[in-house]
Amino acid sequence: MAKVVEHLSKSNKKPIFSIEIIPPAKGGKIDELLNDIAPMMELKPPFIDVTYHREEYIFVKAENGLNKEIKTRKRPGTVGICSAIMHKFALDAVPHVLCGGFSKEDTEDLLIDLNYLGIENVMALRGDHAKPFDTFKPKKDGHPYASELIKQIKNMNEGQYLHEEAAYLSKSNFCIGAAAYPEKHFEAESMEIDFQHLKNKIAAGAEYLVTQMFFDNSKYFDFVNKCRANGITIPIIPGLKVLSTKKQLDILPKLFFLNMPEDFKNEVKNAKDDSMARQIGIEWCINQCKELIEFGVPALHFYTMSKSTTTLAVAKNIF
Repeated sequence: MAKVVEHLSKSNKKPIFSIEIIPPAKGGKIDELLNDIAPMMELKPPFIDVTYHREEYIFVKAENGLNKEIKTRKRPGTVGICSAIMHKFALDAVPHVLCGGFSKEDTEDLLIDLNYLGIENVMALRGDHAKPFDTFKPKKDGHPYASELIKQIKNMNEGQYLHEEAAYLSKSNFCIGAAAYPEKHFEAESMEIDFQHLKNKIAAGAEYLVTQMFFDNSKYFDFVNKCRANGITIPIIPGLKVLSTKKQLDILPKLFFLNMPEDFKNEVKNAKDDSMARQIGIEWCINQCKELIEFGVPALHFYTMSKSTTTLAVAKNIF
C-alpha cells in the first residue's frame, strides 16, 4: 500500500490507470459493486477513488398539513467500500471527504476512522449543494471551502486535533488530493478567481490534483500550462469519461458544466442508435488518451460510474 503521489513517482514516467466508482444506492449489495469493477482489476489500477454522497432532503406532508423536511442518504457506505476494496483487491482506496454535510468534528471523526483502517489517501472536496436546494451551505461549524478542509486534514497529519492535546494522539498520514477545473468551476465568477481557489487548496496542503472530466484535450493542456507557468508543480491527473449513450451528449454538459467539441457532438448526434454512439465515445476517448500520454500525463483517471465495459474498451487499447 502506498500514497497516490508515491504510486505516481514509481511509475517510471508511464501513466497509471485509475478509476473512480460510486457506492450502490441504498439497499444495494457490495458484492454487486465488487463484481462490476472486478474485470478492471486485470489492468492493475494502484488506487481506486470512492465517491461520498451527501445527504438529500425531501418534503412530505405532516399531520398538521405543513411540509416536513426529511433528511435521507441515497448512497451510503463509502468507508465500508474502501475497506472491502483494499482487502479484496490489495490496492489503495481513496475515499472522497466532503465539506458539505459535515461539521469539523464530523470530519475529524471520519478521518480518525479512515486512519484506523490504514487508509492513507483522501480526496478533499467541497462537494455539491444538498438537493433539492440550489446553493451550497456548509453545516454549522463546517467548512465552506475545500481549502479549509484540506488544512484540517494537514493539521491532523501534524498531530493537531480540534480540541485534545496532541501529546497523546498519533499523527495521521494522509496524502491529500483535490479537484481542478480546466473549464472553471461553475460557481466561480471567473477563471482567475477559480485559479486563486486552486492555489489556496495547494497552499493548504493538496499534494495532487484530479480534473473534472473533459472531452476537449486543449482545455486540459491550457490549464496545465497555466499551472506550470504559475509555479504549480504537483501532479495534475486528467479525469475522463467515456460517453456511452446519445442522451449523455446533453446530460453531461448540464451536470458537470463542460463543453463538448463540435465535431464530437455532430458525430454522436448522427449516430443511428446508442450502440453506435457508444463506439464513437470509445474511439474519441482512446484518441484523447493517446494525446494525453504524448503530453506526459502522470495517470489516466476514468469516471466509471461503477461500470467496467466502456472503460475497459478504452483502457485495453492504451495500457
